[in-house]
Amino acid sequence: MSRPAKRGTPSTIVIKLGTSSIVHEETHQPLLSILSAVVETVISLRSHGHKVVLVSSGAIGVGLRTMDIPQRPKSLSKKQALAAIGQGRLIALWDNLFGQFDQRTAQVLLTRGDISDRTRYLNAVNTLNELLSMGVVPIVNENDTISVSEIKFGDNDTLSAITSSMIHADYLFLLTDVDGLYTSNPRKDPSAKKLDVVISVAAIRAQVSTSTLGSSLGTGGMETKLIAAEIATGAGVTTVIASSKQPSVIVDIIDYYTALKGTSVPTSGTASPIAPQKLNQADLDEVAASLSWPRPPHTVFKPALIPMRDLKAWTSHTLYPAGSVIIDSGAHAVLSRRESGGRLLPAGVLGVRGSFASGQAVRILAQRSTEGVQVEAKEVAQMPYSNVAATTPCTPVLEPGASVTASVTSLVPLSRSGSSASLSDDMISDSQTITDDEIPLIEKMDECEIWDCVEVGRGLANYNSAQISRVRGLNSARIAHILGYADTEYVVENITIRVSS
Repeated sequence: MSRPAKRGTPSTIVIKLGTSSIVHEETHQPLLSILSAVVETVISLRSHGHKVVLVSSGAIGVGLRTMDIPQRPKSLSKKQALAAIGQGRLIALWDNLFGQFDQRTAQVLLTRGDISDRTRYLNAVNTLNELLSMGVVPIVNENDTISVSEIKFGDNDTLSAITSSMIHADYLFLLTDVDGLYTSNPRKDPSAKKLDVVISVAAIRAQVSTSTLGSSLGTGGMETKLIAAEIATGAGVTTVIASSKQPSVIVDIIDYYTALKGTSVPTSGTASPIAPQKLNQADLDEVAASLSWPRPPHTVFKPALIPMRDLKAWTSHTLYPAGSVIIDSGAHAVLSRRESGGRLLPAGVLGVRGSFASGQAVRILAQRSTEGVQVEAKEVAQMPYSNVAATTPCTPVLEPGASVTASVTSLVPLSRSGSSASLSDDMISDSQTITDDEIPLIEKMDECEIWDCVEVGRGLANYNSAQISRVRGLNSARIAHILGYADTEYVVENITIRVSS
């Protein structure tokens, strides 16, 4: 039966293509049939009014072919050199293929460092949006030539998710060598089952095996696609895993969901239009059965009903955290509620790890003692200093007499010498003294092994690590008294708490 035409509102679409879909794994020859099919798909989408961004891996793979090197090197400098060689040829290949349809393209090379600054991030957003408004297809890749581990996105799955978040895309298509997310590797396990719809990435992790998927050329695999889906869906982007062997399936999938949006489903005796992202699998199966064509093969990750706002998305996924803030269970519970606004008061802070300046991104760690006993912030604040030292890990303090500034250069770790001269005056009240018996307890300040901490989110620090250390566990009204000033009552803001599995 012929499929009816369903053309809805034009969408913004990000398509990610991995190295294994661009170059042959052994010969490193460009897979022209797949590349041509991708170009034809993009042209088709553009003809229907959609805006398309292509995230393309493959620079190192093309460089291997150019230099006749048999396998991907382990040396960072060699990989960067091959990326420099291959990137020009890769973009020339794309430009030539798109040129056959008179479609203009633009090369956009990014690193996490490029968009870790808020101004540069907004400039990148504006550039991408301007290119799309001009009818150009941006071709995005990580700038491997200058990337190091601290500023790398890690893989282009993550880059594509962040790109889709930056431009508020409607769809992110992760094209790979399988047609969806399976419970195990379908190439090795005949009993592997494909999951059609994923509502929660965190909940699905226990049901799928991701360790065996990937290629010798690529840096990702199915695990990185789950990470990308988590980032993109959190920003409100419908994320799809589909086969790169048949890129035209993208058009079919968009038509399919456009048709679903225009379909009425009975609800309490009435019929009303439905939104696919609000339906469970049974509802989708029922509605899909009413359509005149089968569901295209793919796995769809449903977007968050309330997307993460831009600043939180930028903080959570774009910035490289400079340190960590440990919070108690009460603060974790409060921050997990959307109405908290993602703001942390000093009363909920148990400790600090690392040195960071005001305005830098920090990890938010939820703390558990190895004995399973939660130590609340108010209990820490009421402890004698020796006990605080024994339970608060890796907390940097300022040397006596040192000024408190936003610069991390003034931060020094607590001395292990046991000398009270290395302790901040604010941390020891006039009524407290440190005896020789308490010195071993103070030295435990650097022994983090008594804490079992797990990262639960990220945020932006309003004070530096030493300042947060000094006011931890205290009422926010005391910030001005302890630090001599108070810009805000919150020590960390724009916190995004991850949903646990």
